[in-house]
Amino acid sequence: MRRALAEAARTLGPISDTPRLDAELLMAHALDCTRDTMILSRLDAPVPAGFAVLLARRQAHEPLAYIIGTRDFWTITLAVGPGVLIPRADSETLIEAAIDHFGAVGPASILDLGTGPGTLLLAALDQWPQARGLGIERSQTARDYAVGNAARIAPGRAEIRDGDWGQGVAGRFDLVLCNPPYVENGAALAPQVARHEPAEALFAGAQGLNEYRRLAPQLSRLIAPGGIAIIEIGAAQEQAVSTLMAEAGFAVACRHDLGGRPRALILS
Repeated sequence: MRRALAEAARTLGPISDTPRLDAELLMAHALDCTRDTMILSRLDAPVPAGFAVLLARRQAHEPLAYIIGTRDFWTITLAVGPGVLIPRADSETLIEAAIDHFGAVGPASILDLGTGPGTLLLAALDQWPQARGLGIERSQTARDYAVGNAARIAPGRAEIRDGDWGQGVAGRFDLVLCNPPYVENGAALAPQVARHEPAEALFAGAQGLNEYRRLAPQLSRLIAPGGIAIIEIGAAQEQAVSTLMAEAGFAVACRHDLGGRPRALILS
């Protein structure tokens, strides 16, 4: 198995930033065990029959998360699959910003607009076990994943509902989270993204700003007194989106991701 892992990592080098990790996760999936278990106790086992098929799928640029069916995000593991935007580590910036604002006490109520498979909502609910939340998602496929993830990660504390941003949402929330589509039409994306992930969760007009324009006038009525909204942005969108939100009446602060790029706007 050690040789098979080394060879798999070599073949994945041209298509992945983490070829060895990809190979190990695919092998662990084929063995039906965790990566840690495989590394600690099964590296001398025979290569499972299903590994070659999994490797071929990854070589064809299918996202690793779709192949193994899960993606780790913050402190949780989310079930994901085709038709769902795969959670990115950059989006953890929004959770970090929320923790800095609320501390250990946390918000009592959380709204996640465009929740996908429940990414931001369930990470926040896992962070603050006393909180309750609502996730809005217009994709039936993503909602189905979110419902299943919520039942496992935050049973009884998360409602997942069909909707289009804040339209029809009643009440106010201490924390409003949103990772809208923000890629400009025609942008060059990696094959594993362009060929597999849902375009409606990625693209937002010629400048990638269409959904921010729709969100800006909706947010103020959704935020409870003393609450905040935290919105993800593309790395080159800080000025444009900040202007939109300031014109809607918000005080705007920006938080950068671990790569030093503008990633989240904090609205109060």
